[in-house]
Amino acid sequence: MSALQHNELHFLLDQRGSLIVYQENTASWVGALAFSSEERARQFLRDSKLDASEIAAIDTGDPDALAALIGSLKPRAVRNLLLDLDYRTGHCTRIEFDGVGLGAPLEHQFKPPEQH
Repeated sequence: MSALQHNELHFLLDQRGSLIVYQENTASWVGALAFSSEERARQFLRDSKLDASEIAAIDTGDPDALAALIGSLKPRAVRNLLLDLDYRTGHCTRIEFDGVGLGAPLEHQFKPPEQH
């Protein structure tokens, strides 16, 4: 399902209000964590035990807001959105930035974290 079919994308913010991103150990780029619902974002927080201070949403039907978000992320080496990353399995949908919009969604699999 394309992220553009969702009404909102939900992002995790740290205590300074910065968007939380994810970087694989060997990658030189990072992806912004995005979720199709607030509940999926909260599930990621529970599973990962990540300390995020809030969840913010952006309307995917607002091209200006989406372009502003992508424009602010690109200088930080953020190359894509990682939609609905499941912390336990490592599965998500990767959506590359296409200019100031979102490209086609691709299924993606990260190596899941080590279980202790």
